[in-house]
Amino acid sequence: APSDDDNNTQKPSREFRVDRTRAARGAAFRSNPTPSDDLFRCTPPRPKMVFTSSSAVGLVLFALVSTASARLLTVNLQSAGNFAVLTKTGVSTVPTSVITGNVGVYPITFAAMTGFSITRPSTDAATSDQVTGFLYGNGMTGTTPSMMATAIADMETAYTAAVSIGPPDYIDHNTGELGGQIITAGLYKFGTVVTISNDCTLHGTADDTWIFQIAGTLSILPGKKIILTGGAVAKNIVWVPSGATSFGTTSHFEGVVLGKTSASFLTGSTINGRVLMQTRADFQMTTVTPTQSKYRYS
Repeated sequence: APSDDDNNTQKPSREFRVDRTRAARGAAFRSNPTPSDDLFRCTPPRPKMVFTSSSAVGLVLFALVSTASARLLTVNLQSAGNFAVLTKTGVSTVPTSVITGNVGVYPITFAAMTGFSITRPSTDAATSDQVTGFLYGNGMTGTTPSMMATAIADMETAYTAAVSIGPPDYIDHNTGELGGQIITAGLYKFGTVVTISNDCTLHGTADDTWIFQIAGTLSILPGKKIILTGGAVAKNIVWVPSGATSFGTTSHFEGVVLGKTSASFLTGSTINGRVLMQTRADFQMTTVTPTQSKYRYS
């Protein structure tokens, strides 16, 4: 199999395209799709949702595979992509964390969002000094419960679709140790745990896409980081672990984490991406910054 960090080795015959739909921010969302495919698209669940960019609607992953018969593979986050953090059983923070975007829990109640010093808990949305968007959970008034039920269902559907994409370009790359590796774009499948014990570089263009299907756990050690080079962007990276994920103290991560179980971010850890987990997520003075797509017209 070709080596990823051999600059003379050609990448697999795989082509990715990244584009977005337009949206307006506020009470009326106006969509104007481009003729091209979106990397991510998600449906705004309600007018009160807060986005980090006025040109952001959300996220749909498209991977165009150039083989003898080209195939268009998609994973659609739909309304789950409107959240920086989304879980089913709870979210905790040890202050002070900084989360840019919305935080949501369902079917558990909003009381399972702990450490946020939540205000306005009896309305259809809550606020926190640690969150730039809104906090949503079961037990709030209005349409919030149904909105959250839809977002969770969309997250679960996206996970199922993501783990089903195939065939992979690489299987058990470097036996799951990504530390010290230079990873080019493609679909990576691991039948075991993935560990990042040293800095890991993802090298590619702004249109390249990485998907990591992981049957076991995913962890990055303290102080280690994911480095993007060549124009690679976090919005084009999706990690799909079946096991728990852990992010060591002061570590830095890039990409959307679409997980089957839990995520634990230790003191001072940071992530450029989204944390979408089917159990819970715990943060200790963590910074979560979802990246937004840039328009590219073809």
